[in-house]
Parts: sequence; C-alpha cells; structure tokens
Amino acid sequence: RPSCRAVARRATVVSPFNASEAEAKEKEPEKPTSSETEKKKKDEKPKLTLTWDNVQEVLDELRPYLKSDGGDCKISEIQDSVVKLELIGACSSCSASSVTMKMGIEKTLKERIPEITEVVAIDQEQEPLTEPGIEEVLNGIRPFLSVSGGSIEIFELVDGEDAKVVLKMVGPPLKSMA
Repeated sequence: RPSCRAVARRATVVSPFNASEAEAKEKEPEKPTSSETEKKKKDEKPKLTLTWDNVQEVLDELRPYLKSDGGDCKISEIQDSVVKLELIGACSSCSASSVTMKMGIEKTLKERIPEITEVVAIDQEQEPLTEPGIEEVLNGIRPFLSVSGGSIEIFELVDGEDAKVVLKMVGPPLKSMA
C-alpha cells in the first residue's frame, strides 16, 4: 500500500518551465511500478505531425503557464522543420525568456512534434519611437513630478535601429531622511 507521501508526489503537477524541477526528475528517476508504467503510457500524449494547427495545439496546452506570468506567444512562421515564435507581453521583455523558450516551449514542442529541429524566438514588431508618442507617456508622469516641484523633458531622441531617448529630469534637492 503506498504511503500518503508517495500518493502526494504522484499528484504533483510540474510546470514545463521550471528547469530545476524538470532536471531533478531526469537526474533521479524512480523505478516505476507496473501500474505506474501503464498509467504513464495512458497519460503520454500522442506524437503529432508538423502542421500549423498541431503547433498551435501544443502551444494552447502551455498557455496557462505563460499567462500566469503575464506572457504568451504566437506562431510567426513555420519554415521546413523550424518553428518561429513571437513572445508577447511579459515574455517579450523577461530576462528568463530564453530559458522559457528552451526549457519549456521548445522542449515540449519537440517532444510532441519530433519533426521540429529548432524553435526560434523572433522580435515582435514594435512601433517606432516618435516625439508625440514619448510626450504622451511623459504627460502621464508629469503631474506626479510637478507635485514635488519636478519636471521631465525629452533631451535627445535618436531614431533608427539603435533608437534611444535621453530624458532631462529636474526637481528640488533631496531632503535628508534623518
């Protein structure tokens, strides 16, 4: 008869995006019982062929994990055996997005669709920097700065591939916290 602890372990859901848990599972495999082996075979999802719809189906299974962190992804292109994905929302700017892509999305897609040789993240189309667009954002900040006697202005705007914005922010001297 299995102990309560063993039953609880089998009920644990492991996110495909948590590398440490997934690696720990791979490093220390437990010897499954015959009933566990049969259950695993039943639970194992079928292999799929490489089609847009099948990639979408696998991504739909992963979406709850992505959305729980404020992100998502969408298929941009499938070229031969390479799937190109656009990371959206929090995923597009997250410092862990490369880990999410390799350890979660790519690993799961390759397991379910063996024809896939690579999954690549592409940059999403971003609006070009414009002075009116930047002023719109700054106008949302200015009321808070003006309360303390501060202001913020565009000092320099460089458009293009390596676009940058330099802001000039002024305010009263910092009062001592002592």
